[in-house]
Amino acid sequence: MRRITAWLLILIVALAMAFPGYAAPKATTLTFWTFQELHKGFWDDAVATWNKAHPAQPIALKTEVYNYDEMHNKLLVALQSGVGAPDLADIEISKFANYLKGKTPQLVSLNSIVKPVLSKCIKARFDNYAKNGQYYGVDYHVGATVMYYNKEYLDKAGVDANKILTWDDYVAAGKKVVAATGKPMTTVEVTEQWTFYPLLSQYGSDIFAKNGKVILDSPANVKVLTFLKDMIYKDKIAIPAPGGYHHSEEYWAFMNKGGAASLMMPMWYMGRFVQYMPDLKGKMIIRPLPAWKKGGNRSAGMGGTGTVITAQSKNKALALKLMAAAKLSKEGAIKTWTLLGFDPIRWDVWSDPAMKADNQYTNYFGKDIFNMLTDIKDEIGPTVITEKYPLAIDLIKKNVSFKALKEQSATPEQVLKEVADELRK
Repeated sequence: MRRITAWLLILIVALAMAFPGYAAPKATTLTFWTFQELHKGFWDDAVATWNKAHPAQPIALKTEVYNYDEMHNKLLVALQSGVGAPDLADIEISKFANYLKGKTPQLVSLNSIVKPVLSKCIKARFDNYAKNGQYYGVDYHVGATVMYYNKEYLDKAGVDANKILTWDDYVAAGKKVVAATGKPMTTVEVTEQWTFYPLLSQYGSDIFAKNGKVILDSPANVKVLTFLKDMIYKDKIAIPAPGGYHHSEEYWAFMNKGGAASLMMPMWYMGRFVQYMPDLKGKMIIRPLPAWKKGGNRSAGMGGTGTVITAQSKNKALALKLMAAAKLSKEGAIKTWTLLGFDPIRWDVWSDPAMKADNQYTNYFGKDIFNMLTDIKDEIGPTVITEKYPLAIDLIKKNVSFKALKEQSATPEQVLKEVADELRK
């Protein structure tokens, strides 16, 4: 393939020299909207790679980077009105259900490029962006939730991270860490969902059942929220996250000074460590989540952004080809790691030598990251996305953890029922 491409380039140059009037193929312009500057860099690289491999069908990508709310609102209006939508766009997972409403979503089905590689991917990540058997978005990452441990603190307490297999083990280890170091074992978000929701998913539960029924106030979910409350007030191994959540500047400063011995977040949080907590370099190790019971799931897929092709695109076939090359090919999957620091949705690249090559992430955490992920790849379940999912996430952020874990103004049972009833309206 490379030899053919090289000869094609030579031919184009030769034609240009032999026939001064010869014009190289004109690039087709595709438009792309995103709310993340890092994603722009990823797609710029993807287009440059495409143009080298397909000189007879070049692409010019025009990218607009908006703030989060502006982009999602602008895209929704464009799709609903039938005018002004880009060829491609990023839609964050908690907003995605808004774009699947109605009998016929104003997005292009991606089945033709997804199904050929689905067996090599974490299928749950595609289910998040599906409706009626059609896949409408391709994520950048798995978002596998893991435990980040400060090995210095664990060593001081005589705790081996590899022997923390269940949440009971974790609580017991936490008590040793607190006694030996005076530091909390972990922090719990009270204004975001990244502590409660992964544990709920890992337990095998969700906000909604597969048929769309609200199950947020189920006994299983009450147990999960109660467990988090007990870690703070009963077992005294956890504290509410300074700043309320794990993306506040106050929290990053707290952790950078060695504030807690461990932290549960998705794999994509590695970038936050590298960027905002440089003093922990070489101290942090990554391990699977403790299971609720031996043999249970040791991870959960959290967060995500699905790239879509809109029904208004006049170049759907070309956009599909670019999407397949950028996000579903082996080369593209590897670049989600090398360029973005994300865990690729194609698990078959996790063992590729490129995944262990030196970069800012392996220098910070070590080179065994993807060996660990390969071991738990079948323990990542899907989340149930319904039309009320965006509202559910907003209510969880505003009410659930804050009232039950921070204010303690309501019991786990009360706050979950309150939010569940709101969702049932």
